[in-house]
Amino acid sequence: MNIRRGKSEDMVAVLDLIQELAIFENEPDAVLITAEDLVRDGFGENPLFHLFVAEVESDPSDSQQAKQIVGIALYYYRYSTWKGKTLHLEDLVVKEKMRGTGLGYALYSEIIKQGKKDQVRRIEWNVLDWNTPAIDFYEKSGAKVLRDWNNVQMDEAGITDFLENKLK
Repeated sequence: MNIRRGKSEDMVAVLDLIQELAIFENEPDAVLITAEDLVRDGFGENPLFHLFVAEVESDPSDSQQAKQIVGIALYYYRYSTWKGKTLHLEDLVVKEKMRGTGLGYALYSEIIKQGKKDQVRRIEWNVLDWNTPAIDFYEKSGAKVLRDWNNVQMDEAGITDFLENKLK
């Protein structure tokens, strides 16, 4: 197993992992981005995100690729008016066949090291309330699961509706 920074040429494999996560979270049709979007948004002049990838040696019978990306930790920086610079872990994904191998822990550890290196005052992420294995893992690692906060989102249709119908 090797953990390294993601590169633009990894984005097709990264998109596959994002799609796998969407299926796991019962949202198989929710992913709208493309590999090209990921390249543009993550590797341009002002990248909107950063990521680590976990790779392993692929099946020896696979002559096309010596290594296979089997996990990602995608993050970006936010600013808290109370804390200052924070790191937001958007997704930590490990291929289903690789779960339980320590790969997720290695990616999680890399995020925490990055936060320390960048002197953030908080690392934050979301976890679905039904994902008890993840919640247990995070709590055992010393993270606090804030159960009294609700996530609020407005999708594209909501944005358009607000601007066209509710903004007076």
